[in-house]
Amino acid sequence: MTAELRAGERVLLVDHKKRRYLVTLAEGGEFHSHAGVVPHDAIIGEPEGISLRATRGGSYTVIRPTLAEFVLKMPRGAQVIYPKDLGPILMLADIYPGARVLESGVGSGALSMAMVRAGADVVGYELREDFAARARGNVESFLGEGATARYRVELRDCYEGIDETDLDRIVLDLPEPWNVVPHAEKALRAGGILVAYTPSIVQATQLRGALDEHQFQFAETLEVLHRTWHIEGAAVRPDHRMVAHTGFLTHARRLGI
Repeated sequence: MTAELRAGERVLLVDHKKRRYLVTLAEGGEFHSHAGVVPHDAIIGEPEGISLRATRGGSYTVIRPTLAEFVLKMPRGAQVIYPKDLGPILMLADIYPGARVLESGVGSGALSMAMVRAGADVVGYELREDFAARARGNVESFLGEGATARYRVELRDCYEGIDETDLDRIVLDLPEPWNVVPHAEKALRAGGILVAYTPSIVQATQLRGALDEHQFQFAETLEVLHRTWHIEGAAVRPDHRMVAHTGFLTHARRLGI
């Protein structure tokens, strides 16, 4: 990636209050806000990190979005898995280059992007065509056309079965993941890992019961809490707000023959 910002790139304009605006640069384009107008041509060809003023005096810093920033600002319909959970899912599922992964419930593609960028070959099962199209678009927008060679989405119901075999990983974001466990038992290779994201502990409990009834071991359920700190000179304290519960992460290994 070049240092200069180019037409067609997505960038973040960050104002003095740290508010972030996702913009796709286009020759002749303009960004409009309460602070005035910023012409895209004033950004294109400049290095990342430049600061510039809008026509009404507001200032913006221009940066390329990280994956976490893009996930929070990208086009979406379904609720996304938040960045605080994306990283732990990658670790719990042990996603690695070349891993064959089934993802069901792709939503807007946040988790898909994280796994594809980590090098996995991902097939998604999704019921809604609009969600599938949005996920494909977001993956291609952030990772480029080359990433689509390792990512496809099929319109189908994971509760009814899994066609893929000898999978390394299965990652679920579904209301009833326990209904997938019998199919996952057949589709995963020995030693393969299943990870499920569930908002409710009742869902996690029912999932754990299904895992116990099938060839899965070493099951564990956890949640991730994200709290930032206010640091200003000698004034140090936890911030008053935090990203607390979003969902439970359950992971287990498929063992046995």
